[in-house]
Amino acid sequence: MQVDTKLVSHLAHLSRLNVAPEKMDKLVADMQDLVVFVEQLNALDTSGTAPLMHMGDAVNVLRADEVNGSISREAALQNAPESDGVFFKVPKVINK
Repeated sequence: MQVDTKLVSHLAHLSRLNVAPEKMDKLVADMQDLVVFVEQLNALDTSGTAPLMHMGDAVNVLRADEVNGSISREAALQNAPESDGVFFKVPKVINK
């Protein structure tokens, strides 16, 4: 597949992109390099290769969930810059 200015302009139009004329040649060259790379990948024989679901062999590397208690309200509010004893007080950010 050959990438030219006409194709890149058409793709830019479909993508709603404004491509500066001075950058068109660089974009054409970059897209042609991408096409060459994909053609190289398509040339590889992958008939005996199973599709990958994950990149590694590790299974469930997450820790097990354990039910633990939470901290008390007093402990949570202990280092708060401002509180009313029940809730954190924060500056108003929405003006009506």
